[in-house]
Amino acid sequence: MRGAGLVAGATSLALTTALVLAPAASAAPGDRPGAAPTTKAPATRKPAPKKTSEPKQQQAPSGGQCNKPSGQPASAITQQPWAQRRLDFEQAWPITRGAGVTVAVVDSGIEAAHPQLKGKITGSFDATHTTPTDCYGHGTEVAGIIAASDQRRRNVPFVGVAPQAKLLDAKFTTGESTDDNTLLPKAIEWAAEHGANVINVSARAPDTTLLRQAVQVAKKNDVLIVAAAGNVDKDERGKESAGYPANYPGVLSVAAVDQSGTISDFSNHKTRIDVSAPGQDIISTVGTGYIGGQQGTSFSAPYAAGVAALVRSRYPKLTYQQVINRILITAEGGNGQGSGYGMISPLQAVSAVLDANAKPGEASAARPLSGPVPIAHPAPVDHRTRNIGLGIAGGALGLTVLVAFGGAVIPMGRRRGWKPGRIPALPTGEDRD
Repeated sequence: MRGAGLVAGATSLALTTALVLAPAASAAPGDRPGAAPTTKAPATRKPAPKKTSEPKQQQAPSGGQCNKPSGQPASAITQQPWAQRRLDFEQAWPITRGAGVTVAVVDSGIEAAHPQLKGKITGSFDATHTTPTDCYGHGTEVAGIIAASDQRRRNVPFVGVAPQAKLLDAKFTTGESTDDNTLLPKAIEWAAEHGANVINVSARAPDTTLLRQAVQVAKKNDVLIVAAAGNVDKDERGKESAGYPANYPGVLSVAAVDQSGTISDFSNHKTRIDVSAPGQDIISTVGTGYIGGQQGTSFSAPYAAGVAALVRSRYPKLTYQQVINRILITAEGGNGQGSGYGMISPLQAVSAVLDANAKPGEASAARPLSGPVPIAHPAPVDHRTRNIGLGIAGGALGLTVLVAFGGAVIPMGRRRGWKPGRIPALPTGEDRD
């Protein structure tokens, strides 16, 4: 099931209404038909309706109280999430796990008490002036995909793409709609000026002067912005408009795909697309637990942001644009409208041998194989040359045999004066045993 997108006067989280972990008996609404549930049933939360109204800006109650989601225990995750299996980013970990890189999560906040996010937040900013707590849960979900620590030894199958990366918590929304389009630019600028190497924006906003200026500040500080392309409801398909900051040049724009690798029907095609990443049936961190069945380009963007963190850790001298180029060049190849250069490839992004100044589309830009392996056809046989070679080899062999024969026979002939030899007499019967 996919939510309404929470259009915020025009700033909106590019997400779906939160889905809980699916019951074992039946898949949660919106799960891919036929897919086996990977999680256990929730205790209390129910799936949200397909349609939601556009509520007004909701401020946190006095005293900083909020009804933040708690999530399900790690034991509810019964197998490794499909997105991890598909991207297989653990193959890149022998090269880098994102150490030395800071990723800003410009969102609804981050739950610092989550076991896989403890100690990762190096700075916080609250543009909403409500509470630094993630009362909505969306920011914590995004943060987990990017940098959740590796706790598989504790039987936690879920891990982040760059588990050694640090996080900046730049809160600009409470998860409800608002007409204030100044909050997102403020959060982006703060992150760009406070040590972020990568900024994840899982939100869709209108093109405004302040937002353009905030993106320029990030670029001047050599900060790479990764942004969700945005979601579109079925009844809005064909009427959608481009989402920002994803549509700005120099921003890595990310679309969503399902488990088959097909572009999700909700992924915004009007936004300029660079790459795609998993965005359906996603499991991630929320509260101090976990949530499953999530859908939206909101969850595709952090997978790409995690890969960007790996690349910036492996190649710290590359500029933000060079990092983007590397991610585009090493992507798996386009897969229809709205897929850009195709699915991100974490291992190729950190290991491919590329010129630092290589650009997508250049003949010199090496690309990983994304289709059938080309096999070179053998050269035509040169029969004349082959026959000459066989003749020479045969002659050499005959000459060798003749020389060997002569070397054995000639000395014997000389000893007998070239007289014929005698045949040895057979033994008589008396001589036999």
